[in-house]
Amino acid sequence: MTQTHDRRAQKARTREAILEGARALIARGESVTVTAAAAESGISKATAYRYYSDPAALALEAGLALEVKPYAEVVAGASGAREKVRAVSLYTLDLALAHEAAFRRFLARVLDASVADRRPGTLRGARRIAMFEAALEEARPALGAEATRELVLALATATGIEAVIALRDVAGADADRARATVLAIADALLDRYLGPA
Repeated sequence: MTQTHDRRAQKARTREAILEGARALIARGESVTVTAAAAESGISKATAYRYYSDPAALALEAGLALEVKPYAEVVAGASGAREKVRAVSLYTLDLALAHEAAFRRFLARVLDASVADRRPGTLRGARRIAMFEAALEEARPALGAEATRELVLALATATGIEAVIALRDVAGADADRARATVLAIADALLDRYLGPA
């Protein structure tokens, strides 16, 4: 594993710990604040604010995270990197479609916070990144670290709530057409990086 990959994994663990703290607060019926979620998870307040500056966005994401299946369940029955990537692509799109209103509210809060903080590009979610990395693990030796990272980034742009917005709001696609399009994009990217199926 590369140092960059290790650092991303550490950031993902920190984010998840903060989310777990927020979920514990929600479960007890307490108000979610960044400070309280940090304290709950044993993370410094300063660190937590690097991940979440807006408590509403934190609460929304904590609530959404409860709906996310573990990676092993998402790819159950899939064999090989290609099938696993297709499973992750459809799962993240279907999750966004099933909870579209909540994801749109979450995205709006995150975008508002990034503008207010003047910190565009603040990490959010990133579960699909970890899932795509896991799906491509067996292909990593042949692809190499840089090509794997490029493919993960390309796949991440083609699914989730951002794809729902582009496909439904901009292109006028219904859910079935959105699913077919996401699979077509995933297949084209996989063909480019892994070779034709």
